[in-house]
Amino acid sequence: MTVLIVLSVLGAAVFFLFGAAKVFALAPMRERAAHAGFSVGAYRGIGALEIAGAAGLLFGLAVPVLGILAAVGLLLLLAGALVTHVRNHDRSRDLVPALVSAALVAGYLVALGVSP
Repeated sequence: MTVLIVLSVLGAAVFFLFGAAKVFALAPMRERAAHAGFSVGAYRGIGALEIAGAAGLLFGLAVPVLGILAAVGLLLLLAGALVTHVRNHDRSRDLVPALVSAALVAGYLVALGVSP
């Protein structure tokens, strides 16, 4: 159970911070939105989904089905991020945050008892 708590809190922190940076349209996030071909408004929407996913990871400690749904949603967002990076011919190192985040969310699902 301790591993699940650590992964929940860590995952929630990561997605909350990145989501908040997008929602508040901080300068680096505006640049990333432009590079990816998104409007600032669309990027804010992605940030809101990341914040909702972060909350879902935490609520998943009490209601596992919420955690599962949040994790699946986050994995779909991350798949979209990877597709966007590949389409923009970004460097391999630009893929690392999305890949690490996906591994974190997959670990959360495993700790929650969901079989891959």
